[in-house]
Amino acid sequence: MIKTILTIDGMMCGMCEAHICDTIRKAVPSAKKVSASRSKKEATFLTEEAVDRDSLKAAIDATGYTCLGIESAPYEKKGLFGRR
Repeated sequence: MIKTILTIDGMMCGMCEAHICDTIRKAVPSAKKVSASRSKKEATFLTEEAVDRDSLKAAIDATGYTCLGIESAPYEKKGLFGRR
């Protein structure tokens, strides 16, 4: 799994967060656990494959918000019991 974190400027309320989440789901249909936080100015989601950063940034920018950056990193699911 890959965790993608977008830094987004312009979110002011809960509806803005919902709008960003909807935009991500449309731009990346395979996205899971999509969330956005106006206080952190970021949105996160998980995918199996790497995403096309340019098309994702374009989709966010087209909504009127500003995508300031995109970071991706490997993600390991944290289980209830630790691995030994």
